[in-house]
Amino acid sequence: MDKAKIKGIRSFLNVGIWRITEDEVSKPRRILYDAIKILIISIKEFTQGRLVVRASALTYNTLFSIIPLLAILFAIVRGLGFSNLLEIQMKNGFGAQTPAMTTILGFIDSYLSHTKSGVFIGVGLIMLLWTILTLINNIERTFNTIWQVKKPRTIYRKMTDYFSMLLLTPIFLVLSSGISIFMSTMINKMDGFIIVGPVLKLSLNLIPFFIIWLMFIALYSYMPNTRVKLKHCIIPGILAGSAAQFFQYLYIGSQIWVSRYNAIYGSFAAIPMFLLWTQITWSICLFGAELSYVSQNIKNYYFNNEIKNISRRYHDFLCILIMSLICKRFQTEKPPYTADDLSQSHKIPIKLVNKIIYELIDINVIKETPVNNETDHMAYIPAIDINKLSVGMLINKIDSKGSEDFKIRMNESNKAWDTLKGFKKEYYKDTDNILLKDIY
Repeated sequence: MDKAKIKGIRSFLNVGIWRITEDEVSKPRRILYDAIKILIISIKEFTQGRLVVRASALTYNTLFSIIPLLAILFAIVRGLGFSNLLEIQMKNGFGAQTPAMTTILGFIDSYLSHTKSGVFIGVGLIMLLWTILTLINNIERTFNTIWQVKKPRTIYRKMTDYFSMLLLTPIFLVLSSGISIFMSTMINKMDGFIIVGPVLKLSLNLIPFFIIWLMFIALYSYMPNTRVKLKHCIIPGILAGSAAQFFQYLYIGSQIWVSRYNAIYGSFAAIPMFLLWTQITWSICLFGAELSYVSQNIKNYYFNNEIKNISRRYHDFLCILIMSLICKRFQTEKPPYTADDLSQSHKIPIKLVNKIIYELIDINVIKETPVNNETDHMAYIPAIDINKLSVGMLINKIDSKGSEDFKIRMNESNKAWDTLKGFKKEYYKDTDNILLKDIY
């Protein structure tokens, strides 16, 4: 491939592909372009957002809370009478590290016995729940960062949602283990069947993949404190789940090699590999979350380079346009605009619409109102009387937003400052009689 073609491809990936909107190409090509965009943006956001560092933090939280988490899982499972099934799954996960597995089960029994006995019954139970809730809370904060969600769950929702997860997780693990055992029993009985036997064996081999796919899809759709569409979680969940399962097999296989050093390190030999596996698994999980976010918000990245370099003149034009549309809709008593409505009806990139809406909220000229009483779906109405809200007032508020309290030698700069204020004053005066509701 010659240099001209390579340069053309690079230019298309850096600039051209981001200027193509969905109504300009056929559906198959749009799907291909969106897939390329999602991959490029996800890799960029994953590296620039330092998600590997966040994965390291979650690895530390996991190590700190792994025994309390397993303790509460075993307590629930033992209450249901299925503790053996959970032990089988754990032993399969640790592969050849039988001494490490025995040590961990001993820690769990000791933790539970101290938690429910004597003086430890109050403090132990609080510490157990605190470590687990801290881990889940840090997972939510990381997912909220990926999804650019500023408001976490309320205390009430955290208590109800987190405890629901703690109760459902062991039940899910028991059911998945029970299904695996049932399938294994059926295979042993049907080895003589030429067609059914191999099909059941294939199904048994795929069960771990289906389980981890469901876990990742549920995590991506449930954990962020925002509305996540299920269709944008399926493919990231399958990809991330498959990658995690692949590294799970490597982890089990690596322990066969590590177990040779048990004579020297004992059960400690499993810890480095466990930390590495946990770090890689969290990195895969967070990359899948990034894929899910970008997939749902791919429209935000149309004209991404132009949005970053928008001129002041065009910025002011869009502020006037969006404010005028909101005022006009309010005047005619029609349902207020949402950000998606403004973007789709006037072909303005949604990321730019959101950016300008946030600015208009900051200068107190518009305010949010829920759509159909849904607090996570907002529309926008004027915050000032539309019979007083003029172009001059809007531009004045935009110009004066922010701090002007700097230690500049104003005596030497008065002429420049007075010139600017005089020019702006004349502009505000000339446009103060143009009401925004009358423009569009």
